[in-house]
Formats: sequence, C-alpha cells, structure tokens
Amino acid sequence: MNDKQNKNPNNKGRFNKRDIAFIVLLVAVVVGIIIFFSTSRNQPTELNVNQFYQYVDAGQIDTIVASPSGSGANAKLYSVSGNLKNDAGKYVAVIDDATYAYLLEKINNGTASFTLQVEELREIDWLTIIVSIGIPILLVVFLIVMLRNSAGSNNKAFDFARSRAKLNRQSSVTFDQVAGADEEKEEMKEIIDFLKYPKKYREIGARIPKGILLVGHPGTGKTLLAKAVAGEAKVPFYSISGSDFVEMFVGVGASRVRDMFKTAKQTAPCIVFIDEIDAVGRQRGAGLGGGNDEREQTLNQLLVEMDGFGENSSVIIMAATNRPDVLDPALLRPGRFDRQITMTMPDVNARTEILKVHARNKKLSPRVNLEDVSRRTPGFSGADLENLLNEAALLAARENRKEIKIYDIDEAIDRVIMGPAKKSRKYTDKEKRIISFHEAGHAVIGVKLDNAEIVQKVTIVPRGQAGGYAMMTPEEEHFIETKDQLIDEIVGLLGGRASEELMCGVVTTGAHNDLEKSTKIARAMVAEYGMSDLGLVQYEQRGGSVFLGRDYMTDKNFSNEIANEIDSQVRLLVSACYEKAKKVLEENKELLKLVADHLYEIETLTKEDIYELVETGKLAWWEKKKAKAEAERIAKEKEAELQEIYQKQLKAMEDAKNAANNESVLTDEPDDTSDSEPVENVKEDNDNKEE
Repeated sequence: MNDKQNKNPNNKGRFNKRDIAFIVLLVAVVVGIIIFFSTSRNQPTELNVNQFYQYVDAGQIDTIVASPSGSGANAKLYSVSGNLKNDAGKYVAVIDDATYAYLLEKINNGTASFTLQVEELREIDWLTIIVSIGIPILLVVFLIVMLRNSAGSNNKAFDFARSRAKLNRQSSVTFDQVAGADEEKEEMKEIIDFLKYPKKYREIGARIPKGILLVGHPGTGKTLLAKAVAGEAKVPFYSISGSDFVEMFVGVGASRVRDMFKTAKQTAPCIVFIDEIDAVGRQRGAGLGGGNDEREQTLNQLLVEMDGFGENSSVIIMAATNRPDVLDPALLRPGRFDRQITMTMPDVNARTEILKVHARNKKLSPRVNLEDVSRRTPGFSGADLENLLNEAALLAARENRKEIKIYDIDEAIDRVIMGPAKKSRKYTDKEKRIISFHEAGHAVIGVKLDNAEIVQKVTIVPRGQAGGYAMMTPEEEHFIETKDQLIDEIVGLLGGRASEELMCGVVTTGAHNDLEKSTKIARAMVAEYGMSDLGLVQYEQRGGSVFLGRDYMTDKNFSNEIANEIDSQVRLLVSACYEKAKKVLEENKELLKLVADHLYEIETLTKEDIYELVETGKLAWWEKKKAKAEAERIAKEKEAELQEIYQKQLKAMEDAKNAANNESVLTDEPDDTSDSEPVENVKEDNDNKEE
C-alpha cells in the first residue's frame, strides 16, 4: 500500500537517478567479480624456506625472479617467484640473505638448474589490494540496496506478501457526478459524516457499519459511487481488486490482507474499497485443489480482519460485486458487511439526469431533447448512456460537424443496441418486401393493441445478425405486469411472423428472436406466475445471478406428466397469441400494406411517421420530398428537351450557313466560254481600228 509510486505516473519507462545509480553499482559489482576470479585463477604455490631449498636441490624450479623486500630480524629478505618445471605452475617464497647467497653460489659453480633474475625493489600492487578489499564492500552495498528496493517497491523480489492496494488521497469524483442514485448517495453521506464527526454518533451509542457491499447490474455505477465517497470523505482511500489478493504462492493472499489492514489502521480513519470481491469472497467448500485452498485462506484472513479480536473501528470496508449469490455467508453477516446497497437500473428520470451529467462536455444541438432520449433507452445502464453519447460525438466528428445532432443520437442508439448498419449488404426485391411486411406487422400491432409495447422506430436496414428490427418500448415503465400486458407483448412479438404469412404467403427465419422471446414469456406465465389452467403453483424457480441477466440453473419440482402439461399450456398460449396477431393484422390489412410500402421505400420509420400514417394515410414530409423530386425530374426533362431543341436549331443554322457558303463559292468561279469571248471581241475591235 505504498503511495510513492503513484505520485508521478508519467515516469513509467524512464530512468531516474536512483535507477542509474543502481545500474552503475550492479555493473561495478559484476566487473569486480570478474577481475577477482581472473586474478584468483592459477594462484602460485607458496613455499617456505625449507621447501624452497628442497625444490632447488631437486631441480624442480625453472626460473627465479628475486627482488629485495626489506630486512628481517637478523638478515635481509628477498621475495622470489617464478615457474616450476614440467608446467607444474608458479611459486612464490620469501628467502633470507643466506639462501640468496646459496643461489648465487650454485650459479657460479655451474650446478644451477635454474635461471636467476634480480629486480629492483617492487612497488606495492595496489590493484590486488583494491580488488581484495573492494569486492566484499561492493557486495555488502549491493545487498543493502536490493533489500531496500524490495521493501519499497511492489515489483521487486521478496515483495509477494505486500498488499497491492493503491492509496488515493485526492479523488476528483464527487456526488455531483453520480446521477440517478439519490437513495444510494444518502447512505454514503451517512458514512462520510461519521468519518468527519464521529463524536455525535458515539455519544448516542451508535456504531458505524463496518462494511458496505454495493451490488447490482454491471455498469450501474458501483465503482463510480465508491470513487465519489473517496472524493467527498477527504480521508485516505485505498482501492484494490479482489483478484489482486491471490497469487501462485501459497499464503500470499492472507499475508496481503494482513498488510493491507495494517497499513489502513496506521492511516485511520480511512476507507478500503475492494472491487469485484467475488474473486476472493466466493463461498468456501465450492471446489478442490491447492488454488481453492489458497483462496479460502485469503478469505479466512479477510473475515478475521473485518470482525476478529482486533479493533479496526475507524477502517470502513466497501466492496462491489454483481454476483452476491456466490459470496460466503460469513462475509455477508452483520458485523462484516452490515449494509447491502443495491444499484438498480435507472428509470426514465434517472436516465435523464445521467445524460445531463455526461453531456456536460458535449456540444449538443439545441434540438436534442435528453428527456426524449431517456424515454427511448429503457434498460440502459449508466455506462450504456455514457457510451451512447460518446458514440454520437464520434459520429458527429466523423462527419466534420461542430455539434451533435438528433440524427447522431438516433444512430448511436441503434449502434449500441444492434451494432453498426450493414449498408453493403444488399437484399433482393423479394427479401426486401418480406422484411418490410415483417417489421410493419410489429408496428401495426403496437399501434392497435392497448397493452402492446409502442414501436419507437422500425427499420429494414440490416444491423448485426438482424435483417431489420423494431424498437419497442413500454408506454410507461412499470415494476409489475398484468396477464393482459404479457399476452399483448407476446402478440406484438408474433406480429412479424403473422404478417409474413398473411401478406406474403411464406414464413421465414426472420422471426427466430421473436419466437425465442415469446416462448420464454409464455413459459414463465405457465410455470412461474401461475397464469394458466395448471393453477396457482410455481413449478419452476430460477437460480443463478439476477444481476448478470442469466439463469445458471432452474429448479424443477414436478413430474414428467406435469412437464408435458406445461409444454402443452405453453403451446396453447403461444398459438392463441399468434391467432390474435393474425386477426388484428387481417382487420388492418390496408394499414399494414401502407406501412410496408413506405418502409420499402424509406427503409426507416419513426414513431411519429407511423402515427401520421395511421391518422392521415400518408407522410407529409415524404410527399413533399417526392413532389420536389418529381418537380426536379420534370424540370430536368424540360431542360433536356430545350437543350435538344436548341442543339437542333443550332445545327440547322449551321447547315444553312454552310449551304450558303457553298453556293457563293460556286457563283464566283470564272466560266471558260465567257472568258474567251471578250478576248476575241477585243482582237476584232483592234483589227477594225487598224483598218
């Protein structure tokens, strides 16, 4: 729970001075070790005076290098070294003056089997001294640095037992950013008030809840509410994920729990938030193996720390999960998690407030009404609504617009629900006609049945795996449903299949999802809600996670005969609803064809378009658009005709001009007869004049 690493998160991947010093020290240690072992390899044999005499007399010494090394008590000393014969290695020795004279005598007599070399006084070998003393010092320093780093960092060795919880001292999230959860915020404000003013609670004998468990659907704001508590409480706030407790080493999780509470008590009063606590708080005895044992040890330590013999009255535990059904009962009892706060899906008013919060940094067009958007998004969580506005902003930016328009919101809703439009997918005319009647069937039944869901939008533009879809929402959000409402809901789902059969004479696979939903509702009416002839008996009980929207198991407390009767009742109910759907469409066949024709041409109809078709039999905006297009077509045709006439006239004028030019050329050409006659006449006149 060290907060030093969180002070400057931008330093990841960069070397600071401490890292550089550590690297330099490590390199120095490695180089020193290499030098030490290289110098210690092939160490010479140390000989005393008697051994040196024996080696000399035996002829085992090859070379002798002698140098004065000082004076002893009674004689001058010499340091000698050299090589032994037969590659026996090297030697060193210290001899006195008498031994040195003995060597000189053997050389003078010619009986020496060695060579003697005399050197001056040797200097001190500082390198050897430094290496021999420095290596141990560097090793000690290196170990000290390693231990300090492992104690202060979560990423070093020997640090498995330390908690991974992060300290957040200054959270920027406040209760103003948590919309649509007024009751939940009131519960949290009481906790914050106790942390700020504990005296008034203790004087009256009140005890603050030790733990608060936030449960609910994914995306409903559990973690956001915890962050807001951190921002409002102005006390240390530790956050950790449930999966951070368990590692591959046995005992690590329990040690981390102890370390987390130890640090929390040192900074009390404080709040510890455990996100996705079901990763560590799952019910014990649910599995076998070492991994399960490690998780159970971690859970046991967490139970002891939350309500054991120790005191931690100023440490409040908050946790979030969407699987409260799998948590250990000992974890949920009062004294550990005293309160469970359920974060429900927001209603229409809460969705409006959430949209306003997320629209603060968005440039919305003045025509965008967030209340209308909230009515069109039932079942959306806070995370879905945030993603909705973000998708709308991305679409507006893609089109280089300066603000988010209604079209962007509509397209974003479709993208969140069904995915992006498959504009490249092309239908045949027959397929397009069938899909148009299918979706028109949903729309007509939504208009004609009082309890059916209202069609907000119907389109034949393919999205995801669907060839088209009808967005149906209840007129008002309700917490309970009547039998008539459920029946009309099934009728509305079967309207697409009924329209296909009635108007096209075929049935297609396009009703797959409609049949799945209608069958599920019908079975629940028969086996769970007691809305059939089988009586007021609940034959099936759903299990699993309510907040994840799926059933992992279904308890069946009935015989095979009852199962057959349930199936029979479900078939009868669905068949009756299908006949009702066909009857409604048969009575409104003209309206069905009208909606399908417009859907075939326009491809998308809104709720307003559908009701305008019901009331007037036409779409004013579409008629204007068609009239405008027709006028433009006629104008283009007239313009083309005038252009053609003009070109013909221009060509005729050009032809006439060319013809006139050709005629003038023919008249200007000289004639042979006319040219010769004047010449002869001139000659005759001249002859007459001469005569």
